Amino acid sequence: MIKSGESLSQVKKTIMNMIQKSVEVTLNLGRNKYVVYSGILSGVYPALFTVSPENKDFKGKTSYSYSEYMCGKVKLRELAQ
Repeated sequence: MIKSGESLSQVKKTIMNMIQKSVEVTLNLGRNKYVVYSGILSGVYPALFTVSPENKDFKGKTSYSYSEYMCGKVKLRELAQ
């Protein structure tokens, strides 16, 4: 279910504006389980975007599709520098 009121092109533009900036990523894993980490939005591609975690020991997923963002499974928040 898509929760976002934004179109795909608006979502891509929003994410493109955060490239090479520090972001906080919140992942909804289901059943009230969340993972929160910070990193640098390192790549924006036609079908997905990638985040490089600041913690090098992070073992989780670091690439996400735009549909995961639009559905609310992945949330990005730009961190103040």
